[in-house]
Amino acid sequence: MSVLVLLLALLPLAMIASNLRSLHRPRPDGIRRKVSVLLPARDEATNIAAALHAIRAAQDVELEIIVCDDQSSDATAEIVRTIAADDPRVRLIRAPPLLPGWKGKANACWALGRAATHDILLFVDADVRLSPDAPASLAASLDACGVDLVSGVPRQITPGLAEALIVPLIDLLLFGYLPMNRMRAGTDPRFGAAIGQLIAVRAAAYRAVGGHGAVATNMHDGVALARLLRRAGSRTDLVNASVLATCRMYATASEVWRGFTKNATEGLATPIGIWVWSVLLLGGHVLPLVLCAIEPGWIAGSALAASYAGRAVLARRFQSDWRGALAHPLGVLLLVAIQWHARIDAWRGKSPAWRGRVYG
Repeated sequence: MSVLVLLLALLPLAMIASNLRSLHRPRPDGIRRKVSVLLPARDEATNIAAALHAIRAAQDVELEIIVCDDQSSDATAEIVRTIAADDPRVRLIRAPPLLPGWKGKANACWALGRAATHDILLFVDADVRLSPDAPASLAASLDACGVDLVSGVPRQITPGLAEALIVPLIDLLLFGYLPMNRMRAGTDPRFGAAIGQLIAVRAAAYRAVGGHGAVATNMHDGVALARLLRRAGSRTDLVNASVLATCRMYATASEVWRGFTKNATEGLATPIGIWVWSVLLLGGHVLPLVLCAIEPGWIAGSALAASYAGRAVLARRFQSDWRGALAHPLGVLLLVAIQWHARIDAWRGKSPAWRGRVYG
């Protein structure tokens, strides 16, 4: 048992070390490209002005900015209209009615993709704040990496304890369990990944596969889009976006729980995946601490050290909250609990709800 736990703790540590060595850091390359920055927005009155302010400060790109108002019940559309009146690069469109089975964000992104006119599409969530060189850097990365899509995880802002415990685990799941050498070696869709918060894609490749309209029934639209492109023969890559953007995904513990629950059954909490991921995550990140308490020894201590080392490396590289790193086993335990909550709800036929919509 102790040896198995040690192996489960060493696996993500080795993967992190391998992945971070080859992770591309995006930089502008001096070429001025045409970039359409596209924001889906539903009830984002508290975010949209700041998001647009950051995007409008972009340097070294020819920019158009399109916001798709997804049936907001607040002042989102009015705020965008006010900003657009002073900046001709900004325009507002309305999301079309949802087709049966379509998800709201993917529907808005599909409309944005159709409305965009530039060669590169940069999809950005309204809670993301781009640095001035982010659009140019991500556009340049498409050429530097030789791919049709790049994505990355913005630096996560997590002032709340629940946020600090759980949100940075996105980095662990990506860099601790996705073999990026396999991702870059070909176009196998199994190794495709993207973060819906921040995706740059070539417009021609995007439209050739049907864009978000072809993955509109998926909650994990970013992952689904990357895999769709790879099935069509396009290459995709992940880059270090923590140097280009920040994001505060959720503002309360309740939002963290509900936000991670809504996507779970398409990610870790599939009927088979829930068992596999429970073994990987609990075995590699929670059981080492338990073993140290009940069966102390060099194997248990090494497993605990490996688990903490991986999280510490990620925290330092991506500037995430050290509170979450220090309480790493608790954060992983909570993440697994969220997945089981979502799986049990799915078995009971209960659909997740988010911002006034129920997703069956």
